[in-house]
Amino acid sequence: MQASQQGISAGAGGRYQVVPRTLIFVTSINPENGNEDLLLIKGAPTKRLWANKYNGIGGHVEPGEDFLAGAQRELAEETGLRDVALTLVGVLNIAVRPDGDPPSGVAVFVFSGQTASRTLNASREGELHWVALADVESLPLVDDLYQLLPLLRNSQTTIYGQYQPDDDGAMIYRFRVPFSHPSSL
Repeated sequence: MQASQQGISAGAGGRYQVVPRTLIFVTSINPENGNEDLLLIKGAPTKRLWANKYNGIGGHVEPGEDFLAGAQRELAEETGLRDVALTLVGVLNIAVRPDGDPPSGVAVFVFSGQTASRTLNASREGELHWVALADVESLPLVDDLYQLLPLLRNSQTTIYGQYQPDDDGAMIYRFRVPFSHPSSL
């Protein structure tokens, strides 16, 4: 199929447009106590978005990248971790301007992985922290993580989320966890 056959034009005819992003959650066993820790980044106080809030690792998908390559690049850039086997665990559709012309939002592809390496590079995005899973919900998290992280932890299938602003601009989070079906491909 040609690029011209994708149904996207300069004006896009009022169709919904999204910016692709990745969000990565990596776990590791703490060698001191044998418990599982989650790698989170505490946003730098100077960040425009999520300053001083804890989030997973991630960022924009660049032109020419697939979503997995974008996640691997972001993980390496922000942490120094390479060769972490990542699995797609969630897809989030975040309506930012649902009534805009054109309507627009963010599509977030959520990945998870495990690593034995706990050596991290400093990140200009914020401070990296290995956090005990039992302590995660006591941190000042990015708002949706209070609902998203438990779903990701307890699901055996991909999580689907749709975020929509209410009349005051606050996000309403909706998640679906479909039944697991064997692939028919």
